[in-house]
Amino acid sequence: MRELVYTGFMSLDGVVDSPGGVSEGHRSGGWVFETEFVPEAYSLKGEELADTTALMFGRRSYEAFAPVWIDSEDHAAYKDLPKYVVSSTLADDALAEGWGPTTILRSAADVAALKRTDGGAVFIHGSAELARSLSDADLIDRYNLLVFPVLLGAGKSLFSRQDRDKRNLRLRDSAAYSNGVAKLVYDVVR
Repeated sequence: MRELVYTGFMSLDGVVDSPGGVSEGHRSGGWVFETEFVPEAYSLKGEELADTTALMFGRRSYEAFAPVWIDSEDHAAYKDLPKYVVSSTLADDALAEGWGPTTILRSAADVAALKRTDGGAVFIHGSAELARSLSDADLIDRYNLLVFPVLLGAGKSLFSRQDRDKRNLRLRDSAAYSNGVAKLVYDVVR
C-alpha cells in the first residue's frame, strides 16, 4: 500500500494559504519569505526528495505549480515523476506537456485505489482543499509540516472544522530552528 503524505508550510494558527506570494490570493501572501532564511529549517524539503515517488495536486495547485515547476531548477527532481491531479473538472488537454506522466483522478475513491497499488510515497503539495477532503476521508497517512511563527487569522486551513471522530497522530520527527520555524512530522495512527 502506498503512503499518502501532505507536505506544506503552515502558520501557527493553521493557515496554509498563499505562502509564496500575494498572487496566490491571500492579502498576507508571501509570509514564508518574511521569515529569516535559515537553510536547516528547510532541510525537510530535501529529505522528502528521497521518499517522493509521485506528486499529487488539486486542480488549482496543479495549474499554479505546473507552469513554474516544469522548468525550475529547484524542482528538477520532480520533473519526470508521475503526477496525479484530483479534479472533477480538469480536462485531459489542460495537462502540462513535458512534465512527466500525469493522471487525472476524479474522486477520493480514485485516490484510495491509487493507494492500494504498488509503489512508494505520494506527496501532496499545496492543495489545501484536496488535503482537507482526503483527511476527512482518512486517506492521508502522514503530515510533513513546517510551521512558521506568524498568525494570519484567516485563509485556507489544512484541517476542516467539521465535527468528526477524533484522529490521533504520532510524532515521527520534530525540530525547532533559530528563525522560529518548527518542523513537525506526524504519522496518522490507525
